[in-house]
This record gives sequence, C-alpha cells and structure tokens, in this order.
Amino acid sequence: MRLTVFALVALLTLTNCAEKNRSFSKADIAIVPQPLSLVLNESSFALQDGQTIFSDLDEQQSAVKDLQNYVTATTKFTLVANADKQSAIVFEKKEGLDPEAYELQVTPKKIIISATGKAGYFYGVQTLKQLLSVEATKESQAITYLIPSVAIEDNPRFKWRAFMLDDARYFHGEAFVKQMLDQMALLKMNTLHWHLIDDAGWRIEIKKYPLLTKVGAFRTDSEIGTWKSGKTSGQPHGGFYTQEQLKDIVAYAAARNINIVPEFEMPGHSSAAIAAYTWLGTAGVKIDVPVKFGRLYDNYDVTKPEVVTFIKDVLTEIFQIFPSEVIHIGGDEVGYEVWQNSKSVQKYMKEHNINTPADLQIDFTNSISKFIEANGRRMMGWNEILGKNIHTDFEEKQGDQEAEKELAKNVIVQFWKGDLELLTDAAKKGYGIVNSLHDRTYLDYSYESIPLEKAYSFDPIPEGLDKQFHKNIYGVGCQMWSEWTPTNADVERQAFPRIAAYAEVGWTTMENKNYDTFKVALKKMQKHWDTLGINYFKDSDKLEAALQAK
Repeated sequence: MRLTVFALVALLTLTNCAEKNRSFSKADIAIVPQPLSLVLNESSFALQDGQTIFSDLDEQQSAVKDLQNYVTATTKFTLVANADKQSAIVFEKKEGLDPEAYELQVTPKKIIISATGKAGYFYGVQTLKQLLSVEATKESQAITYLIPSVAIEDNPRFKWRAFMLDDARYFHGEAFVKQMLDQMALLKMNTLHWHLIDDAGWRIEIKKYPLLTKVGAFRTDSEIGTWKSGKTSGQPHGGFYTQEQLKDIVAYAAARNINIVPEFEMPGHSSAAIAAYTWLGTAGVKIDVPVKFGRLYDNYDVTKPEVVTFIKDVLTEIFQIFPSEVIHIGGDEVGYEVWQNSKSVQKYMKEHNINTPADLQIDFTNSISKFIEANGRRMMGWNEILGKNIHTDFEEKQGDQEAEKELAKNVIVQFWKGDLELLTDAAKKGYGIVNSLHDRTYLDYSYESIPLEKAYSFDPIPEGLDKQFHKNIYGVGCQMWSEWTPTNADVERQAFPRIAAYAEVGWTTMENKNYDTFKVALKKMQKHWDTLGINYFKDSDKLEAALQAK
C-alpha cells in the first residue's frame, strides 16, 4: 500500500525564501475545498522540532495523531504531547459550532484548532496541512517550515459529501480503497458509498451463504471496450472482502471521519446472487455470473418468503459489519418482464391486490425499509424506488408503468436520472435527497462529456426549489462506475481531478466558489497526487480550451 502520510510532502509549497516568519500573500494560500472565511494576517508560524501540542479530550485524539504523523513524515520533527494549554499547538473545544465546523487561528507564536467534536478537529488539521510551506534558498541547505498567520472559520455547505466506488464490476482491493479514503479525507469528503453487490460480482463475505462469494465473486471473462462491443478480455476476474477486511476498512475510514454506506442491490442487478443460489431468481433458470455488463434479465422473486428471509439474513450480517446509519438497497433498473411472465408472481399480486410490477417493487421496498428501520438504520435507494418510470431509453420497455403505492417517507432518495421535477417533488414531500444527477456527477463519463469546470459548477439544489425545502437536499454524490475501467489506474484517471471539484461542490458555499481560484489550489493538490503516483487526468486545461473553441 502507498501510505499517503509519507507522500503529503507534495502538499507543501516550496519557495526560494528562507526568511523566518515571513508574511504571505493571498496568492500563496491554496486550500481545497475553499473555506467559509479566511483572513490573512502579517507574519507566520515556524514549525520546529519538539514543539508541544495540547489536547485533553478523546474526540481530539484522531486529529492530534494525524497531525503528529504528518509533521514527522514531512519534516522529521516530533510534536510532543503536553498537558500545558500554553503549548505551541492547542486543540480547544468550542461550544455552539456545528459538528463538522472548525476555527483555525495561526499567529507567529501559536496555533489553535477549535471545534465541538471529532470531525471539526480533523478538518482543521486537513486545512493546516494544506497551509504548510517549505522555505529554502539555493545558497543554503537550511529549510524552514512556515504556516501563514490566518484566521479561518469553516463549515460545510452540505452534510452528505460522497464518493461512490463500484467494486462489483471490478474488484479493487483493500490497498486501493484505503488510498481513496486518504484522498477523500484530505478533501473533507465524509461518505464512501461502496457499491459492493451487482450482477457482475458479489464482494461481501456472508457467512450464512458461502456460495455468494465462492460462486458469485468470480466470472470467467469480462466484456471490454464499451456497451455491446462484442469483445471480451479473455481473462477470468474475481475477488471479495472478508468480514475482517471490511471491518478493518470501516475503522480506517472512521479514523478519517468517513462513514461507509454499503450498497446491497435489490430486487434487480442480482445475477451474481442468483448464479450462486438459483432459487433466489424468478425465472428458476440456472445461470453463471454474467460476462456482459448492463441491465440483465432476472430479479429476486420477492413473492417467495425464503427469498425475503435471505435478503434479511444478508442485511443482518451487513449491519454487523457496517455501523452506518444509512444502508443503500439500490433499487434501480429493475426489469419487470420476468415478474410479468411468472405465473406464481402474478398469482401473488392478484391475491395481495397489487396491480403492477412497479407496485410490487414499492411493496417489497417498503417492507425492507421497515426491517432496516427496526434495526436502527435508515434505507437509501436510487430514485426508481419512488415508483416513477424514468427509463424511456430501455430496449425492453416496461409499458410506462408507474406505481400507485407511495414509498415510505423515512427513505433517502439518491436522484440520478429523470426530470428534475421528480427531485423537486420528492424534496417537497419530505424525502431526504442526495443529488447525483448522472450527466453532472458520473465519473465514468468522459472528460468531454463532464469537463472539470462542468463538474465544479454543479449545484445540488435544483433551480426554483423553495428555500423551505433546501434542508431536504442532503448533499452530493459523485459516482465511479467501473464497467470500463478494469485497472485501478483507469479508475484514478476518471476520478482525479474531478473528485476535488465535487469535494468543493459539497463543502463550499456558492458565494465562495471561484473556478479560477480552485484551479490554482488544484495545482498544489496535483503535486501531491504526483508523489503518490496517482494517474490523474492531466489534460483538463487543454481539453477545456478545445471545448470552448468549438
């Protein structure tokens, strides 16, 4: 694994001035995401070996440790824990701040990071890292580490700032996931939406159903190129995470103030599970884990009690692995034809006064929502779970069916496709919304389709939504679907640098956003990625100039 802490030296600004405690200009300040307010003062704080650091609360310790590790890795200095509040660096509790807010005061003699809880202290440290500057001259080998004198007050715009990693199509592995968590933490993103189960692979060890990983985690080949290319790699692919690995990754994320939201797709996108246990499907036909990507034929037969029991059993083990309040159930792209052609499903629907397959999905989804809620959690799903038909482009039409039943109100809806009026209507009805509109936030889309500036300009609050409903827009998710990114380097190229743009979308107020300022700060972040060997897309400026010239 490439340990980020040793590579963070690339965040430092190298200058040719060794003047101790020199003053900085605004042009020297480069922070992603842009803070709520920043006042630049005269002079600076000089970091030195053996300086003392004060903290007296448990919720401060992960931030203290992160700062100590960073300073040691980048300067070889040691910050010494001290019980004296007159220390050079002080972590201080301040009541009345929001949970993720912080205040950072830097003077020539002292640094104070104030917050009300763990998240705020941690984010104060992430900003401090980006402020640190290396001062050196060509004539001397002496190096000074300076932090500009600033007063920062900061607080995120949205409480949900997510990156989604699709591990189902291609298995990425523990080291890569931790690398992504490190980069998310530095960018103050707080949610990893982890897509672990889909047609192409089952990546979570479930002890009660061992065939899910023995069979469902492996496929004989993979479609390559693009949709319906007819080409395959000719290589088998597979992998899964043990429960011990998953718990370790959850703890790793928590130390970085990141909550992991697992996604267990239901009732569609279930081919990997049906390949393992044929009786889960509606068609009753034995299948292999699919080689081709896309929307596939069979669904869970949600009219069978044993299938519902299976789903609840899996969820119970997921609850034990992931402490997240929110559990994602997918719910997207469910093909209804297999239910329509099943005599037993049609009989069940008639007996239970369910008029359409869309209503069957709503009925099932609401029952699972109750189960999730009874276990102290909250369900989330893609916006098809509202029962609205948003797929006019499928070859296999569903008869424009829409549900008559209503989705339970305690559900979080992740909006990815359809008329924005659907999002607005859901927000007005009181649903929590995460805005992940596909043509603005899908990282698998080309840079021609979503250039960096388009990503940066995204506003999760739809135009025209009354202010009283803004609280129902929880935030933003950017999605890295991996059908056509078979290697981790491919994923990096699609995700970076756009992930930094989405981090600022989630954190920074519209009034404080400035694309030119962001691009300057991004150059510093790219040096950090260079040191890590992250394969970010390097031609954003060139591409945007070409697009503007058209």
